[in-house]
Amino acid sequence: MDVKLKEILEKEKSTISKRWLDIIMASYPLDNSGFLINQSDRFANPVGYTFSKGIDGILEVVVKGEDFTESLPFLEDIIKVRAIQDFTPAKAMGFIFQLKTIVREQLGKEIRQNQIYDALLEFESKIDDLALTAFDIYVKCREQLYELRTDELKRMTFTLLKKANLMSEIPVQEFEHKDQK
Repeated sequence: MDVKLKEILEKEKSTISKRWLDIIMASYPLDNSGFLINQSDRFANPVGYTFSKGIDGILEVVVKGEDFTESLPFLEDIIKVRAIQDFTPAKAMGFIFQLKTIVREQLGKEIRQNQIYDALLEFESKIDDLALTAFDIYVKCREQLYELRTDELKRMTFTLLKKANLMSEIPVQEFEHKDQK
């Protein structure tokens, strides 16, 4: 990453982080988003805490230009929360792309003054790569969620059938005897 862009991002990192968190929280209904933003206790508001720490960690890795394997725990934590909520995939993942807009708006003047458009494009490409990684995580989380739901439905169905005496267990000897006929 370009040294000048890196310096500018480092200087503005806390402002970018706050704006990014605000945008994520704005995706929630007003009655929830106020609580998520205002309550910073890790135990009283685990979702808000996860988002706050997660975006700080992700931003740190992206600004330093490190590999995304460093940010995966932060990214996974956020994506797991978004995957179980009632969002479309686009809405659940859209917060990553919003980082581009925030950076352009926040750093537009410095980018023009320093003529670092190529560095900005490189930075935005890293955000695109981050989004692809996040989407892979999202899909895995949704698959796990659907597997859990399917398993629960199977257990519930079996239990209901058994309670209604619509299922009976056939002893192995009887079953083998029927096959021989």
